[in-house]
Amino acid sequence: IVWQSPANPDYIFHDGRHVRPYYFEFISHVKNRWAGKTIVDLFAQEFKGRPYDYYVDAVKSGRIQVNGEIVPVSYIVKSSQKISHFLHRHEPPVMAWDISILHKETDVVTICKPASVPVHPCGQYRKNTVVGILQAEHGLAPLFPVHRLDRLVSGLLILARNAAKADLFRQQIEGGMVQKRYIAKVIGVFPEEEQVVNANVDYNAREGRSSTEKGKSACTKFTRISTNGTYSIVLCEPITGRTHQIRVHLRYTGHPIANDTLYLDFSIDPMCTNCPNLAPKGYGEEGLWLHCVRYSGPGWVYECPYPDWA
Repeated sequence: IVWQSPANPDYIFHDGRHVRPYYFEFISHVKNRWAGKTIVDLFAQEFKGRPYDYYVDAVKSGRIQVNGEIVPVSYIVKSSQKISHFLHRHEPPVMAWDISILHKETDVVTICKPASVPVHPCGQYRKNTVVGILQAEHGLAPLFPVHRLDRLVSGLLILARNAAKADLFRQQIEGGMVQKRYIAKVIGVFPEEEQVVNANVDYNAREGRSSTEKGKSACTKFTRISTNGTYSIVLCEPITGRTHQIRVHLRYTGHPIANDTLYLDFSIDPMCTNCPNLAPKGYGEEGLWLHCVRYSGPGWVYECPYPDWA
C-alpha cells in the first residue's frame, strides 16, 4: 500500500494532538487470491472495517476505481490490476503535544517518544506519528527508525538520517552487539535477586497480543530497582527482540506492568454483561508504565531521562 498525504498536515491541539481530516488514496494491486471476485466483494471481505453498503456506494461514486477508471459494482477484478480507494481520513488523536529531540547529529537523531504516538505510519495513523511529526514540525526527512517502540510505550527512539547508517545499526542489532535497557512499573514486590526469563514468545497479529505457549525463543533479564510494597520499578534488559517481549515476560514472572490491561488478569464473572471487556477505572490510553532508557553499541551510547512515574 502506498500512502499519500499533505507534506505539512494541519495539526490541532486540544486535549491532545489532532490532525485536521484530509483526503487520502490507498493504492494496491490485485493479489492472486483476490482475482475473480467482484470489486465490492473484494473490499467487503478483505477490508472489514466498513460495512458492505459503504463499498457499494464507494464504487458507484468512483471513490473505488480499477486502473484509474470507474467500474460497476459487478466488475470482476483480475490479477495485478491496480485498485485505489480515495477517502477522507480522520486520524485518531494522540495524547502528546510535543516530541522532545534529545540529540541531532549528521546521520542520527534521538528523541524521547511520548506514549500514544506510533513510530511510523500504520493502521489508522499516517501523520500522527513520530516520523510524520518530525517531518512536519522539524523538517527532518528522510528518517529511518532503527528500532521500534509500541504505540503506548515511551522513551528513547533512535532514527537514522540515511539508509547507510540505518543499515549499520541493523547489522549491529542482528549481530547481538546492541544492549537495550527499559524500566517498568509492575504489580507487587518484585524479587530482589536478578531474574532471567527464558520463555518463547508467540505474537498473534489478529488478537494483537503475545503468549508464551509456543513461538520463538526469547530471553529477558530483570533487576529490581525499588519497591514500595505495592509496586516495583524494574530494569528490563531484553536479550532478544520479540513483539511485546518485555510485557509478556513480566506477566510470566507474576509481576505484570501495573497498567497493562492487555496482560493483566482480571476476574471474570460469566453473569456480568460487562465482562471481560470492562477494564478497571483509571486504565486506558494513559500510556504504559514501560519506558526505554538506554541503547548502546560499539562505540556509542544513547540515553533518555526517566519518566515521572519512575
